[in-house]
Amino acid sequence: MTTSTMPLAQSLETPDWTLLRNLGLGLLVVLWLATAYWTFKDARRRIEDPWLVALATVVGLVPPFLGPIVYLFFRPPEYLQDVRERELEIKAMEERLALLDQRCPVCRARVDSSYLVCPVCTTRLRQACPSCGQPLESLWQVCPYCATEITPGLPALEDVTSRRRARRRATE
Repeated sequence: MTTSTMPLAQSLETPDWTLLRNLGLGLLVVLWLATAYWTFKDARRRIEDPWLVALATVVGLVPPFLGPIVYLFFRPPEYLQDVRERELEIKAMEERLALLDQRCPVCRARVDSSYLVCPVCTTRLRQACPSCGQPLESLWQVCPYCATEITPGLPALEDVTSRRRARRRATE
């Protein structure tokens, strides 16, 4: 029996077999490092914390070929960019819905963006432009309709209405 194993042992020590063995081991090392690199790249796209990215990379390295499979079980389900895009879309939808469903801050009645006063409880919603009478947002510095500069102490709504009537009478 020892004579039959001897030719096998001698054939495994040939230069061709040694080259084939070394190439196979090199390929395994390259594949192992490639799976660790894939784990690193995927973790960077899914995890914000750099320490957790490093931990995921170590998990991808330490048990060779088993680490990336373990990482697959525990990785976040979404890319960070997808999460950010979804949050932006939700925020944009909420803003659109808020514009469609504007309500009075006092009585919660529905009001239009062009209302100066709530028609239900008469709460002042916006100031009117002293020149053209269009409703203005509270942060505006200039009226976008007539380019009149807005001063902090805007006149009351009654003053604007009376000025408008006076201008109409003057033009008639």
